[in-house]
Amino acid sequence: MARVGRLAGAILAETEGSYYLVGNTKGPCDFAAHGFSRPAEIDALARPYLALSPLREVAVPPPLLILGIEGEGLARILARRFLIERNGSVSDRLWHLVLDPSGQDRTPDEVTEAGWLGAMPEPIWNIVRERVLKCS
Repeated sequence: MARVGRLAGAILAETEGSYYLVGNTKGPCDFAAHGFSRPAEIDALARPYLALSPLREVAVPPPLLILGIEGEGLARILARRFLIERNGSVSDRLWHLVLDPSGQDRTPDEVTEAGWLGAMPEPIWNIVRERVLKCS
């Protein structure tokens, strides 16, 4: 099972012992403090996700999503589900919708089973995405 959380505003995905950063960070990130070598360049418009090199054992911090998709395919799906196309940032609104569809405040250490996210047909997700990201 893949574990998906956040790192400096981007998404951090752990799958089969590999780590991926999805999207642009929203601020400075001390990658070494989080257990990773600093990536050469982060530009989610050019490359929506990139593999991270761990320096030590890394725990993805909660809140977490658990998905059954593994490998690089997970990073691809997360990019299509969560990134804002114009700037390569992760949509907090989409993230919170998946993390807590009820809209209630949840404790930050919770784990959410989100296997449905990878199984949902892309055209259906795009309807949800458009509605959530639409400016009112």
